[in-house]
This record gives sequence, C-alpha cells and structure tokens, in this order.
Amino acid sequence: MTYNQPLSGNEMPRFAGPGTFMRLPGQATAEGLDVGFVGVPVDIGTSNRPGARYGPRSVRAESVMIRPYQMATGAAPFDSLQIADLGDVPIDTFDLGRTVDIVQRFYADVLAHGCRTLSIGGDHVITLPILRAHAEAIGPRRIGLVHVDAHADVNDEMFGERVTHGTWLRRAVEEDLVDPARCVQIGLRATGYSADDFDWSRRRGIRVVEAEACWHRSLAPLMDDVRTSLGPGPVYVSFDIDGLDPAFAPGTGTPEFAGLTSIQGYEIVRGCHGLEVIGGDLVEVSPPYDPSGNTSMLGANLLYEMLCVLPGVRRR
Repeated sequence: MTYNQPLSGNEMPRFAGPGTFMRLPGQATAEGLDVGFVGVPVDIGTSNRPGARYGPRSVRAESVMIRPYQMATGAAPFDSLQIADLGDVPIDTFDLGRTVDIVQRFYADVLAHGCRTLSIGGDHVITLPILRAHAEAIGPRRIGLVHVDAHADVNDEMFGERVTHGTWLRRAVEEDLVDPARCVQIGLRATGYSADDFDWSRRRGIRVVEAEACWHRSLAPLMDDVRTSLGPGPVYVSFDIDGLDPAFAPGTGTPEFAGLTSIQGYEIVRGCHGLEVIGGDLVEVSPPYDPSGNTSMLGANLLYEMLCVLPGVRRR
C-alpha cells in the first residue's frame, strides 16, 4: 500500500505549496483514511481575547517545518497510516448553538468512515460536540480523557450560556460522554471564581494535577501512572495551549503564568503512547496575540506528537 506523504521541503520550499497540515494531500471526505486533520475555526465560545478562529490556518502554516519521522521515539506515522487533511468544518460564524450541531454532524460523518481525527481549534467549546460524535460512534463504552489546560472548564454557565469554552467538560460529564474515573486534568492553576473551583472535578472522581505539582520536574513519571490509571478503553486527548506558560505559548485567549513548559507538554503527549487514543485536539491558539508564530508552531508540533502516539503507528 502507498501511504500519503507530507510534501518535502527538498521538493518544494517550505514557504510554498499547499496550505494543509504538513502540506499533506487534502480530501473532501474521510473515505479510505486512518487519520484526518480537521480545522474547527470557532471563537464565538470564548470569553476573553478572541482570534482562535484563525488558529487552524496559522497552525497549518507553521506545520511546514515538521518532518515525517520522530527521531526521539522512532515513530513513523506516514509509513503506518493513511493520513490527509480534511479541511475546515463550515461553522456558523454567528450562532454558537448551531455551530456546535454542525461540528457534531461533521465528525459523525468522518467517524462513520472509521477515520480518527486530530483537530485544530478554535476555542475549547469544540471538544464537546467532538466528544458527542465519538460517544455515538463507539457505543456504550465511556471515553477516558487526558485534558491539559490552565482552567478546569467545569463552569455551570458563562454569561448565561451553558455551552462555552469554559463549560464543555461539565457538560461532557453530565451527558455521560466521559468516565470521570478515567479522566485526568493537568496544569490547572491561577485564580478562581471560588475557593473550590477545582473541586467539582475531584468530587466526581477526576484526577486533578495542578501546575504547582509539575514545577521543576519531568512529567514522564506522572504519565506512567496516568497510563496505568486510565487502563484499557478509548481515550481522547484535549490540549488547550494555555496549559503551557505564556513564555512558551503567548498567543492564546486566556493566558495564565507559572504554567507547564513546552518540554512537559511533549512529555504528556508522548506519555499517551500505549493508550487506546481515539483522537485529540489542540485548541485556543489565537494568532493575533502570536506575532512570532511560535505558539502556532508549538501547537503544530503537539498535534504531530499526538499523531505519533495513535494506535497502529509503527516505531522504527
């Protein structure tokens, strides 16, 4: 079988060529694919600085520097799986409720082809309809979750709205989409609206690893423990770029200092190898606050690392 390959920088200058993720072939449908990259250009679910609607385009643009082989882990995704870029979800720019429904239907169609997705946000509201589509596709098995974020995203509502970038996980738990006993939140920090802001998750059995517990240490041992605690069963990876310190990822809508390092971000994603990862997303990149492009570039690399830990990816 011949697998799709990213367009090499030795064949076409990196500042040219198609605008797809890693300059992969684009496809209109998921037919025949093992993995599809999907952009979800939504930022009407965010509460502070906008701009994440431009995230998919910017992350794709900065992905041109990524080469096919992961030298540290030996992962060779493009020798293992059929991968393409499925373009962007045609969201409704003005109606968040309708957009959430559009996203869910789009992913339901992709998953019906047996294709896993790696999604480029967009703000964090996109994870809720993506999880809804996955829950429908996999049936009664509840989904485990590796959630990297500065914020717990378990507000009951924001400005009277029950579905936003800060409420999606609460809705996912209430709708029984995820199994709290197989969920971990890493990087939570900063100030809260109440003294027990992080305790809603804990009371439901979600493991919460605050940023302070991660300072000055490798997260490889943590991820060894996470793999054991999540065990067998489907797992989704949701990575909010604001989980990282703004020194590494300033281009985001709700930055919080004293966060994770870029190295720790890599350790978390690489530590998911061996889990039954069914998909993932990288959200909340806001290019207007990212003049160097470094946040988008880091986001692109984290998505590539997610690709490398998917089941079926061979290691050389």
